Amino acid sequence: MSSSSAHKKDATTAAERARSLDVAAILQGDRHAFEELVRVESPRLFRVILRIIHDEDEAQSIMQETFLQAYQRLDTFRGESKLTTWLYAIGINLARAALRKQRRYQTLEEGDIEGLQPQFSKGMYAQKPEAWNPHKITEEADRRRLVHEAINKLPEDYRMVILLRDIEELSTDEAAEILDISNGAARVRLHRARQALRGLLSNHFE
Repeated sequence: MSSSSAHKKDATTAAERARSLDVAAILQGDRHAFEELVRVESPRLFRVILRIIHDEDEAQSIMQETFLQAYQRLDTFRGESKLTTWLYAIGINLARAALRKQRRYQTLEEGDIEGLQPQFSKGMYAQKPEAWNPHKITEEADRRRLVHEAINKLPEDYRMVILLRDIEELSTDEAAEILDISNGAARVRLHRARQALRGLLSNHFE
């Protein structure tokens, strides 16, 4: 089984388990129900945080802090999104704050992203764009490494939407809610991030 197939199977299984969660009991502070939330969501939440922070020990610590904060703040959940979306927003915000302190990666600036967008001539693409999805070129280990290295170079706002939408395969609506931006803003960032990645990776894959 390919890594992509295994990833999709894991995501499907997690989604099925998530549907069995007793959200009402969780929101009432039922410890057993919350422990089931921890059991169901820990693998994927850890993976998302690890892709941001790139340190297993710190990712584990942030994941634990995420669940702790979520439990302490259950009364602030308004039901305007899925409980898991709200949970992931807490974890991602904690991971992003930790990453800013580390400043471990040299990332591109907004102007660099502009320079990686497709070029136009007389109202048409100077080069014919091809349908391109970064998820499809992560099948092989070397390509996966190159893709993730390129993703790490993106400015944080673009990196996050790519991770959530193309790597974790969340919907655009879910990614927008987690990042606290509009659906339209998420779509624009995703499009520009994909074009930037195409520019960064074109020498490797064309």
